[in-house]
Amino acid sequence: MVTRILPAAGDADAVRSITTLLSQLPDAEPLAPVVDSTQLLDTLARLAAESVDELPEVVVVHERIGPVPALELIRDVALRFPAAGVVLVTSDPGPGLFQAAMDYGARGLVALPLGYEELASRVQAVAQWSAGVRRHLGSGGDVFTGAGGTVVTVSGAKGGVGATLTAVQLALAAQASGRSTVLLDMDLQTGDVASFLDVQFRRSVADLAAINDISPRVLADAVFRHDSGLALLLAPGEGERGEEVTDRAARQIVAALRSRYEVVVVDCGAQLGGAGAAVVEVADTALLVTTPDVVAVRGAKRAVRMWDRLQIRKAEETTVVVNRHTRSAEIQPPLIRRITGTALAATAVPANFKELQAAVDAGRVHELDAKGAVKQALWALAGELGLAGAPESDRKGHGRLRGDRGSVSLRRRRDGGG
Repeated sequence: MVTRILPAAGDADAVRSITTLLSQLPDAEPLAPVVDSTQLLDTLARLAAESVDELPEVVVVHERIGPVPALELIRDVALRFPAAGVVLVTSDPGPGLFQAAMDYGARGLVALPLGYEELASRVQAVAQWSAGVRRHLGSGGDVFTGAGGTVVTVSGAKGGVGATLTAVQLALAAQASGRSTVLLDMDLQTGDVASFLDVQFRRSVADLAAINDISPRVLADAVFRHDSGLALLLAPGEGERGEEVTDRAARQIVAALRSRYEVVVVDCGAQLGGAGAAVVEVADTALLVTTPDVVAVRGAKRAVRMWDRLQIRKAEETTVVVNRHTRSAEIQPPLIRRITGTALAATAVPANFKELQAAVDAGRVHELDAKGAVKQALWALAGELGLAGAPESDRKGHGRLRGDRGSVSLRRRRDGGG
């Protein structure tokens, strides 16, 4: 049996060394190497989208892969692509790292400098394990085999700019389009998703923080199924419990959700701790909501610069959404784009709080009037992001409404920007 092996290493010398040895292994078929964590996950997702049988049997991950740390990357691969076995290549093959690598989902560990015998032994063992998993999948086992869902984070430039409302409506739009969707509240101390949807549930994201292996059953116990069909993983009712959710736990929780749902929308709030930063870093799309006023725009600029300094996300990889937009405002979306240096959502959400007040106060945000300008704009934003189709009424209006209620454009972003 031919064993397909995918090497992942950021260093050119390491790539050559690993590829050379892999090509010497009997019945081995080394694939084109990938140079970072993003390329690895994208490659595996593309292969898994065709069939689980298209995945390589073995993935060899070098310890200096980036930007996601090697162990976190291994955890993500193990959760999203359980039919592919991962081997970690490291200069520190001690018992501590060995145990950590196994906890994160690796199937083997090989020491540097690489030796033919050790590498051949590990690859062969992992390939046999992978073949066993695939036989299990073929017999109908309840193991996820898809490419993984899309993760969209929604953060606020400051408190009160509408990040939670945006996150809720994006998730509802995706769910209404037939995509299995979960809304995760990562505003760990002051999360309001439960209040916006009038939900009382004793489980929260904090209950998953200490679990090393989040099984489908454990995840299902923590998720609340809303009347709208939307799945909710709520922030803890006691804000101090938010400290239990570490950046490692956040990555693991998002990976588990990604493996079970087509769309994962995350409300990160306006205060970014370690857990929130980890989620923004791994997201496919990161939205930053602001209002067209000086304080909020300064907050957006401050957040973007902080994300860049901390190497969480580059400015051009962040998309700003302008909420409460009016044509009479002195600060218009193009100016916000220039100030922040980010991409800009083509859809601006108009200012019309009267449309929202009754639904917000009653905790019935999911029952907003479908003809209301705010809901139409937010659902148009979901269409722009590829989470849902544009509302029928918007299509009939040729993509724009009139006046301030209609400063909504359905133009598709180009190259991910505005």
